[in-house]
Order: sequence, then C-alpha cells, then structure tokens
Amino acid sequence: MSRIAVLGAGAWGTALAISLARRGGHQIALWSHSEPLAEQLTETGENLQYLPGYTVPFDVRVTADLVAAVSDAEIIVLVTPSEHLRGVLTKAAPALTREQVIVSAAKGLEETSLLRMSQVIASVAENPVCVLSGPSFAAEVAAGIPTAIVAASSMAAVAQRVQKEFSSPALRLYTNDDVAGVELGGALKNVIALAAGVVNGLELGHNAAAALITRGIAEMTRLALACGGRTQTLAGLSGLGDLVLTCTGSLSRNRTVGTELGRGRALPDILAGLNGKVAEGVRSTTAALGLAARYSVEMPITEQMDAILHHGKRPKDAIRELMARPGKDE
Repeated sequence: MSRIAVLGAGAWGTALAISLARRGGHQIALWSHSEPLAEQLTETGENLQYLPGYTVPFDVRVTADLVAAVSDAEIIVLVTPSEHLRGVLTKAAPALTREQVIVSAAKGLEETSLLRMSQVIASVAENPVCVLSGPSFAAEVAAGIPTAIVAASSMAAVAQRVQKEFSSPALRLYTNDDVAGVELGGALKNVIALAAGVVNGLELGHNAAAALITRGIAEMTRLALACGGRTQTLAGLSGLGDLVLTCTGSLSRNRTVGTELGRGRALPDILAGLNGKVAEGVRSTTAALGLAARYSVEMPITEQMDAILHHGKRPKDAIRELMARPGKDE
C-alpha cells in the first residue's frame, strides 16, 4: 500500500484525501496546521469549516503533527494556500528523504519572488516534483462526480506514478511534461475568474462574459509562452478547462469575489466573508503583472483587475477602458 501525506486540510486537501481513500490501496495522512480542526475532523469525520457535508473515511489519519505526517510517506501532496507553501515545506524539510515525491496541488504564484509553486519547492527541497491542476471543484471531487485533471512533471516516470496512484473511476488524470504551462494555467485563470465575476456582478450579460473568457485565455497563453509553456497546454484541461470552470461555476471563490466587487462591496469585507477560505486570484494578480513586466507581455485584463483590487478603481471604469482600447487583430 502506498503511503500518501496530504498537507493542508482545507476544502481541496480534504477532497483529495477522500478521493484517495475511496480509491483504496493507500495509507492516507491528512495534516492540518490547526489542532482544533484536526481534533474536530477526527471526532466527527467531517470538515465542518471547509468542506461540510462530506465524510472523511475513518482510515484517513488526521494529524496536526507535520513531521509525523511526512516522515513515512512515499508521496507528499502540498495543498496549502500558495502564500504558505514555502513555510510549510521548510518546516517539513528536515524530515524528508530525497526518494519522496512532492506533489503540488496549490494554484498560485509566490507574490514576492514571482516563482511558480514547483519552483518554490525546488528552492527548498531536492525531491522529484509533480504538479496537479485542472478543472476540479473540491465538493464535486469529494462527492465522486467524474473529474479530469493533469499531472505534470519534467520526469515522465514521476507523472506516470502520480497518475497511477491518484486515478480512480471518478478521477481521471492525464500526464504532461509542460510544468510551466500547467502551473501558469492554474494560477492565471484565477485572475480572469475575478474579472468574470466583475462582469457578472455588473450584470453585463453573456456576450461580455464570453468575450472576457476568450480574451482571458489569450492573455494567459501569451504569458505562459513567454515563460516557456506551450500553446496546447493552455488549450487543455489545466488552461481552458480550468478557466471555463472557474469563470462560470457558482462554486468558484474567485468568481464570487469578483461578483461582489462588481456589486460595489469592498474587498476586505468580501474576503472576511470567505471564513478562512482563500481566493488565490487576489494575490496572483500582482504576481502575474510582475511576470508580465519581466517578459514584456501585455495583459490588459490583469492590469484592470489589479487596479480594481489594489488601487480603488471602479469596476465600471475598468470595463469601459477595456472596451475603449485601440483596435487590434485577433
């Protein structure tokens, strides 16, 4: 039986633990940074804070002891918010061995360094790395609803191993060696989803939403290509697939934040209402603009989203400026 440690007991980490346990053939440890949450999960078998309504199988070992969670694991899945990934891995590093595979399931960019999550991992640990990304709402994965995602690694054997260990009748994994493209698709789609939410909050209709999504994937692709990614990756599950889900699905936290911004609510009030859950696009917007500046890539939607989030720009004014840009070829 494979030993897998899932680090991060938010909605997505809990859903992955449920999916892996349902598949069978694994010993699963689920680590929470919060002792009260770990105790509550153990006592009730349900993550009442982040994923209520779904039972965590009894054979999933829930712990708040990070070293105990990783010390005997063969595969370590990092499902923390991107801003905490470096800190968690740094604390775990003394207990790691080089044979352990590290899987990143966090969709974001490190705000200060502009590094992708696999790059953050490589700066802390000397382990094989794989990235999980794609269109996957946690609640639907926990419910066993059919889902398809991507396992990306520069090492084919690592991606294939993760594909084998995580695949189940309800979760289908495709492999890819374009780590940069897969990660940037997962991070940048959150920024475009915020903008799609703004369109929804302003009640601008379906035409505007379709235009925003389409020009959003063009913007994402330009930056991914500049960073070494491939066009076909951005047209796949981890790019277009994840973008469509996050821009249109009612379970999307980034879309929800954007919708409330469009309705005129202040960002601090919106984030407080998430009750500890994270909308990665809020931080990724600034990092995406930093990468765009580094590679001289034009990202008008991201620029306007950053102005709304961090500079007090009115959403209506941002939309007006996007529509008034000089005409271009598609």
